[in-house]
Amino acid sequence: MGQIVWIASYPKSGSTWLRAFLHNYIRDADAPHDINSLMDLTTGESAASRFRRHDPRPASQYSIAEVQRLRPLVHREMAAAHPGVVFVKTHSALLVVEGVQTITREVTAGAVYILRDPRDVAISYSRHLGRSLDETIAIMADVEAATGGTDDVVYQRLSSWSAHVHFWTRRPHPTLHVMRYEDLVATPEASFGGLIRFMGQEPDEARLGRAIRFSDFAELKAQEEAHGFIEQPSASSGRFFREGRAGQWREVLSPAQAARIERDHGDVMRRFGYL
Repeated sequence: MGQIVWIASYPKSGSTWLRAFLHNYIRDADAPHDINSLMDLTTGESAASRFRRHDPRPASQYSIAEVQRLRPLVHREMAAAHPGVVFVKTHSALLVVEGVQTITREVTAGAVYILRDPRDVAISYSRHLGRSLDETIAIMADVEAATGGTDDVVYQRLSSWSAHVHFWTRRPHPTLHVMRYEDLVATPEASFGGLIRFMGQEPDEARLGRAIRFSDFAELKAQEEAHGFIEQPSASSGRFFREGRAGQWREVLSPAQAARIERDHGDVMRRFGYL
C-alpha cells in the first residue's frame, strides 16, 4: 500500500497553482502541462464518485456522520491504488468531525500546507462562491463553515480561516511543509525549490525554472481562456484564474472589511507575518 501526501489549504489559497507546478516539475516535459489534466499526478478526496462505491445513493442524501464514516475507507482506497506516494488535495480542516478524523493518519506520509493572506482570500473566494464580500468574510469567520454536500462533492468541514491554518500548522513536524502564497509570488525559485527539497530531492536549476515558467499564472490563465477549466464550479463568477497578485486587498476591500478580517484572524495573521 502507498501513502498519501496531502496538499492542504483553505479554499483559494494556491493549491491549484501548486498542483500545476508539481505536474510540470515531475513530468519535466517540453510544453506546459494541461490544467485540465491535474488529476494525472494529483487527486482529490472529496469527489462523490469515490464515496458512492460504498453507498450508491446520491451523495447529497448523505448525512455528515455518513460522510465521515466513509471517509477513512476512501482514503485507504486511494493509498492502496498507488504503490508509492500519492498527492491528494483537501480543503478539510484537520479536525475530528462526528467522532472521525478528517485526515486518516494511518495512510498519511506527510502534508504540504499552503496559506494566503486572508484579506486576499476573501476577494478570490467571494468570486469563487458568487457571494458578496461581506458574506464571504462572515463565512471565513464561521467555525462551522463547510463546503460540498452536493451530488458531486461530499461534505468538507472548513471551519474558520484561522482555525484551518492553526490546526494544520500548530505542530511543526519533518513531514509537514508549510508555504505562503506570497512567497511563491515573490521568490518562486526559493519557495518551489524548498518544496522539491521537502520531497527528498535537490532541485535541478534548469528543470525548476522551466516548471515555474510552465505553471506561471499567465500560462494558467491563458489555458483557461483557450479551453476552460473543468474544476471551476458553476456558481463562480467569471474565471478561476484571475489576477494571482498578492496584496490586491488594498485596492478592493473597504477599510471596514479589512479591519473585520484583521479582527477575526489577527492572531494567526501575526504569526505568519500578515500584520
